[in-house]
Amino acid sequence: MLVTIDKRGSISLPASVRKDLGFQPGTHLELTVAPGGAITLFPVEIYRSIKLSDAGILKIKEARKSEPATFPEWFDKEFADAGSDPE
Repeated sequence: MLVTIDKRGSISLPASVRKDLGFQPGTHLELTVAPGGAITLFPVEIYRSIKLSDAGILKIKEARKSEPATFPEWFDKEFADAGSDPE
């Protein structure tokens, strides 16, 4: 299949390929270049990450105790797996 690079360096994937692979607008692709120049695209999921110090985690815990509040669902999921970043 022949595709062309436009003046911005973008490559358009044909609609038939996007449909067959289930790619929607906003789909993220990882691009790798193999020795010899072969280009491969892999679909990937992007997850938000939050880095908090121990003090930051403590402040959030204290704030939750002092007054009921609701955080977005994604934040609650991230916070449940939170740890401190030693850097």
